[in-house]
Amino acid sequence: MNSKIVRSSMLLIVWTLLCVSSVLYAQNYDILLKGGHLIDPKNKINEKMDVAISQGKIIRVASNIPPTSAKKVIDVSGLYVAPGLIDIHVHVFAGTNKEQLTMDGPNSLPPDGFTLKNGVTTVVDAGSSGWRSFPLFKKNIIDQSITRVLAFLNIVGDGMGTNEQDSTDMSPRMAARFAEYYKDYIVGFKVAHYNGLQSIPVDSAVMAGKLSNRPVMIDWRGLPPSNSLENLLMKHLRPGDILTHMYHAGKRSPSSPFYKEALVDQNGKVKQYVFDAQNRGVIFDLGHGGNGFVYSQAIPALKQGLYPNSISSDLHSGNMNAGMKDMNNIISKFLNMGMPLYDIILKSTWNPAQYIKRVELGHLSVGSEADIAVLSLKKGDFGYIDAHGFVMKGAQKLETELTIRAGKVVWDLNGRGAMNLE
Repeated sequence: MNSKIVRSSMLLIVWTLLCVSSVLYAQNYDILLKGGHLIDPKNKINEKMDVAISQGKIIRVASNIPPTSAKKVIDVSGLYVAPGLIDIHVHVFAGTNKEQLTMDGPNSLPPDGFTLKNGVTTVVDAGSSGWRSFPLFKKNIIDQSITRVLAFLNIVGDGMGTNEQDSTDMSPRMAARFAEYYKDYIVGFKVAHYNGLQSIPVDSAVMAGKLSNRPVMIDWRGLPPSNSLENLLMKHLRPGDILTHMYHAGKRSPSSPFYKEALVDQNGKVKQYVFDAQNRGVIFDLGHGGNGFVYSQAIPALKQGLYPNSISSDLHSGNMNAGMKDMNNIISKFLNMGMPLYDIILKSTWNPAQYIKRVELGHLSVGSEADIAVLSLKKGDFGYIDAHGFVMKGAQKLETELTIRAGKVVWDLNGRGAMNLE
């Protein structure tokens, strides 16, 4: 056979294959986020990257994905693309029982109204329910929410209701048993609001943690001389256990019946045992809340190198319109206090995912569920209020432009993911 004919035939075959592959490749993705600056600390990405999504999963992350490969292209040029934020301290067991307040009561809030517009795709309820009330929480809230809702189970069987002082209702075995039964939802155990010897609920929760290989989150009450924060951090908590409200102001007088020891002393110095505890693996969580974050603690602590391991809101009805407001407001505070945006995203995504042992979350690896926050960085004159009403001025503000949960656009501030009028 003539060699020219052979070459021509081969070129024709190659051309045909290229055309076929091009057709097959066209519109292979459901959504393409194009032109954004990707911050994905788990994968050590901090640069301009496109993200392709199909069937609710991350399919491709690359520097220049052709727009013809997607059914919908969303231009996110000039914006930051990050994994969906993970807030590991919220109260979302919303209900109408006024006596119970946080457990199936009005002090908790329905998650979807406060999460998605802030780029938060996963929350962990911090002890609103106990093993006895968790099935109702799952039925009424978890199963009904777009937001992924997980839980720290209160060591008190009823949860954060009317029996929090009842040490006889603190059953490590029942808590651990329910955590195993609801293993897809319960990530650990919570201690809060106990007015007696802190080792009673703490040691019960730690025992539940040991029985089920889960961490414990502590909201420390203080009340010396019987309680010691140093003993709590160094002797009772394990590496991987979590102290929340780390920048709480505390009470200055040990004679106060509600004395709570602060991490920064009256001279503005972080106590050495706090660093020692963090170095041995105790996790320090922000837990802003209504009284868990004050500048008089946060600013000197940050200057001395005491950073939060995770950033959380402690969302409840008492702080949503106060100093806390929402996760965007919180992370903007840290941005204006000098923390790099990369580190803020780390402490709001991949770090908390590891602490709750849900390593499938908090990143945008190929194959992972497409939970994504698209953030804009505003420049201007802004004010940020702490839990005691003090104001810090700042020139930067983060705002959620777009939120994607399991591959679907669930928050779209300016219609970037919507259809344009022709």
